[in-house]
Amino acid sequence: MWYVIQVRGGYEERIRRQCEKVIPQGALERSFIPHYEEKRKIRGQWMLRKRVLFPGYVFVVSQDVGQLYTDLWSVVGLSKLLRTGLEFIPLTAEEQALLLELGGEEQLVAMSEGILENGQARIYAGPLKGKEGWIRKIDRHKRKAWIELEMFGRPQQVEVGLEIVGKIG
Repeated sequence: MWYVIQVRGGYEERIRRQCEKVIPQGALERSFIPHYEEKRKIRGQWMLRKRVLFPGYVFVVSQDVGQLYTDLWSVVGLSKLLRTGLEFIPLTAEEQALLLELGGEEQLVAMSEGILENGQARIYAGPLKGKEGWIRKIDRHKRKAWIELEMFGRPQQVEVGLEIVGKIG
């Protein structure tokens, strides 16, 4: 099952490495941080960079949540394992499928490409292809889109890389 740990923003990778190091293999199968690609102009050249998709969250896979919770006490800097009341809630099958569909096994949401057609985005390449309805905002200059996903039991707006290469109408 996939669980979510809330951490201080900017410390995701540090906490993920600590989890891998401190928590025994029986309690933790793996941990990961979903990323997305963005294009950024650095010294006049467009560079592809990785950014954290859900800032402040680390994802862990475990079949023994009780042992995982006990072992997490030895991880310095984490806030909490997401739960409702006293019960730890894993990601739903739909949420897991969504993450795998967007980022694949490596959990990296690649850049998408599309055009604006009469004010509407039409994506022809990348993970956003066929998901134009998720897009809430586009910044053509920063080559980003903000999409809305149902994640952690509530709607989340996240940034992803989107290059609009043309405009029709």
